[in-house]
Amino acid sequence: MLKEINFDGLIGPSHNYAGLSFGNLASAKNAGGTSAPRAAALQGLEKMRANLRLGLPQGLFLPQDRPDTAWLAQLGTTPEAADPRILANALSASSMWAANAATVSPAPDTPDGTCHLTVANLVTMPHRSHEWSGTLAQLRLAFASPHFTIHAPVPPPFGDEGAANHMRLCAHHGAPGVEVFVYGVAGGPFPARQHIEASRAVARLHGVTRALFVAQSEAAIAAGAFHNDVVAVANERVLFAHEQAFADKDVFYADLRRLLPEVEIIEVPADRVSLGDAIQSYLFNAQLVTLPDGGMALILPTEAQDTPRVWTWLQELVAGNGPIRRLIPVDVRQSMANGGGPACLRLRVVCDPAYVDPRFLLDEAKIDRLCQTVTCFWPAEIAPDALASPALWRDIRTARSETLTVLDLAELA
Repeated sequence: MLKEINFDGLIGPSHNYAGLSFGNLASAKNAGGTSAPRAAALQGLEKMRANLRLGLPQGLFLPQDRPDTAWLAQLGTTPEAADPRILANALSASSMWAANAATVSPAPDTPDGTCHLTVANLVTMPHRSHEWSGTLAQLRLAFASPHFTIHAPVPPPFGDEGAANHMRLCAHHGAPGVEVFVYGVAGGPFPARQHIEASRAVARLHGVTRALFVAQSEAAIAAGAFHNDVVAVANERVLFAHEQAFADKDVFYADLRRLLPEVEIIEVPADRVSLGDAIQSYLFNAQLVTLPDGGMALILPTEAQDTPRVWTWLQELVAGNGPIRRLIPVDVRQSMANGGGPACLRLRVVCDPAYVDPRFLLDEAKIDRLCQTVTCFWPAEIAPDALASPALWRDIRTARSETLTVLDLAELA
């Protein structure tokens, strides 16, 4: 039976605030601060536990090996000799944002009846450009069944940021869907990270025929919406988006209604919630999920609750007769301070859970063991001047090694 599984990235022991993500306002604002990797990972695990308790299947991706000595070697250097900025790029824990791991087309959308996943190349940002090989190793392990088809990344220079710029709408998760590939053209001083040629390539590789290619608005990118999932999110028949999310929304909405007549578009007007408030609160970087009873809920960062205009609008939304009936705030402040909310932390995969390697699927007991490992081995804090410390590197590697042992995933060592 096909179900939607959210695979969250476990926030890694090298989580730090180096401010590497140009165009990500939260990342830039908190650059140079002292991070709390242990608290960050525990916050993420508690979000996963809360989803399990809602009756939602929950999966996990693991932190990658850091510092990335193989990448540094390609640059002709080592952790001990690297320029501080290069070393910070080699230590980034950004693979925790699993929405950028891959683009996923479930079996009902593909001609061969398998679920296709293309690992994202993330070439626009140096600190993320070396993630894909570690991510690909996990995808090939977690989805080794012949019910999945795994693709290598789209080649550079065509930037692909994965599911953060991809939405799927359908009558229900197991039905054929319309896949929306959102790309960027320009964004004031900030780079547009998703290239239209990358989006087209992924659609071709997956064999998706009901695909729409939609430009993100320049205003949204310039305001700090570095990915589409900062201004829009979809689930089954519902599209939840900001009024200024798309460059030509009228054409997009008309095409979507033609392909999926039952679609319900919930648009947040700019005169009620500005782009600035939407991006500061990460209103749209929420998990829009279908609960076991059939209703929908928004799993939001607590920052949405702390932003009066956003919270007022949301309360009016759930008081109506629309499909979104519950608001569930979660504390992921450590991730938010680095520029990623609840939706950034997860990759949605519609598949039969029986075909997924069970080591990547969670239950409460496994979360308990992971919490114990994090509490024992994750650094409590990382100050900016600590990134050059060999002792910190050893601690980071020990923490990851212990996690692989707990999950019996020695293949990833």
